[in-house]
Amino acid sequence: MQRAFIDEISKYDGQEALIRGWVTNRRSKGKIHFLTLRDGSGYLQATVFKGELPDEQFEQADHLPQEAAIEVRGLVKADSRAPGGYELGIKSLKVISLPSEEYRITPKEHGVDFLMDNRHLWMRHRRPWAVLRVRDELERAIHDFFGGRGFIRMDAPILTPNAVEGTSDLFEVDLFDGEKAYLSQSGQLYAEAGALAFGKVYTFGPTFRAERSKTRRHLLEFWMIEPEVAFMTHEENIQLQEDLLAYLVGRVLEGRGEELKLLERDAAKLEPTAQGHFPRLHYNEAIEMVKKIAQEQPELELQPLAWGEDFGAPHEAALSARYDRPLVLEKYPAAVKAFYMEPDPDDPRLVLSDDMLAPEGYGEIIGGSQRIHDPELLLKRIREHGLPEEVFDWYRDLRAFGTVPHAGFGIGLERTVAWICGLQHVREAIPFPRMYTRMRP
Repeated sequence: MQRAFIDEISKYDGQEALIRGWVTNRRSKGKIHFLTLRDGSGYLQATVFKGELPDEQFEQADHLPQEAAIEVRGLVKADSRAPGGYELGIKSLKVISLPSEEYRITPKEHGVDFLMDNRHLWMRHRRPWAVLRVRDELERAIHDFFGGRGFIRMDAPILTPNAVEGTSDLFEVDLFDGEKAYLSQSGQLYAEAGALAFGKVYTFGPTFRAERSKTRRHLLEFWMIEPEVAFMTHEENIQLQEDLLAYLVGRVLEGRGEELKLLERDAAKLEPTAQGHFPRLHYNEAIEMVKKIAQEQPELELQPLAWGEDFGAPHEAALSARYDRPLVLEKYPAAVKAFYMEPDPDDPRLVLSDDMLAPEGYGEIIGGSQRIHDPELLLKRIREHGLPEEVFDWYRDLRAFGTVPHAGFGIGLERTVAWICGLQHVREAIPFPRMYTRMRP
C-alpha cells in the first residue's frame, strides 16, 4: 500500500491508508487506545480497538513512548471531534524504532532556555512546527511574488570587503596573509549592480549584525530579502513594498490557516494588511504624533523626540498601534540614515527613505530608499561618513557608467514571521537562532 501523508488525509476518507510517523501522545480507555501521530506534514488522531488487530500489536500500542516511530494501516473516517477533522482506525501496527532514553520534552511546562537548548527536538512540537511552516510559506511566496513580476533572483556574496551601513556591528573574518573580510550586513550594494544589469533583481540570503543586543527583535544571523529596481522612484518603491506585504499575508491566510489556529493567532488582525492601502506619515508628522501620544498616554512613558532624532522601538510601537495594518514612515533626516540615500528635493535635510512598521507593536520590518545616483554626491557622502573610498570604487563605477535613479528595500524574514505568527521573540522565527547569548545547538 502506498504511503499517505497526514496533510492529505482527507483524500482517503472512507478508504484505508498507510501512515509512517511518530507518537506524540498516548492515552487508554478500557479496550481502546488513542494515539496522536505526526509525520511532519500534520497531526492525526488514531484509535486502536481491541480485537481489530492482533493482540500483540494491541498490547504494544498501550506501551508506546513519546517519539516512538511506527507504521500503521487503517481506515480513515471524518470525525469533527478529532484534530484536523479525521481519524484513523488502526488495523495493523509496526514499531520501527523506540527512543533509547526517556524523551526530554514531555507534555508539561518547560522554560525557554531549556526548549532552546533542545531546539533540535523542540522543532518537532506543534508550536515551532507551525511557525516554521508559516516561514516556509512566506519563503515560497516571496519567490512567487518577485518571479511573477519579472525579477531576477541574484545571490549576493556573504564575505564582503566593506560595511554597508555602519562599521561598528561587523563580524570580521581573517582571510590570507593578514587580509580581512566581513560577514555581510546586506546584499544591497550588489543588488544595485544587478539592477543596472537586469533591470530588477532581488537577493535572498543570510545577513549578520554583530550587535550586543538582547531585545526580542534582534538576532546575530537573520535572513533578508532585498529587491532593487532601475528607474524606480521613491513612490514606486513604497508601492512595491505594500504590494509585497499584502501578497505575503494573503498567502499565509490562504495556505496556512491551520497553523495560525495552532498558534492561536487571530487571523482577523492580519486581514486588513492583505487588503493593502497602508497609511503613511511624513517624518515631521510622526515627530508631532509622538509628542501627542506622550501627552495623551503618560502610562506609556514615551520619551518625546527632537527633530532630527531617530525613532526607537517604543516610538514605533506607539505609532503603529494606531493602525490596523502596516504604517509607512517616510523621509527621515539624512543624519540618521545611510550614506547612499537620495536627498529629498523638497527638503535636502531629508532623504527619500521609508520604514514600514508592522501593527500590534512589532515595529520595523522593511527599510527602503531611493539611492543616490549622482556620482559626485555619492563620493561626498562616502567622505562625510568616513568610509574608505578604495573599497567603494566598484560601487562608484555604477554611477560612472549609465547612472539612473533607482530604489530598493530590505525586508527581514524573521521579523515578518514573528509578526504574522504573533510571536513575542524572533528567536522562534528561525530554525536555529544565533543570538548574543546563544550559539547552541
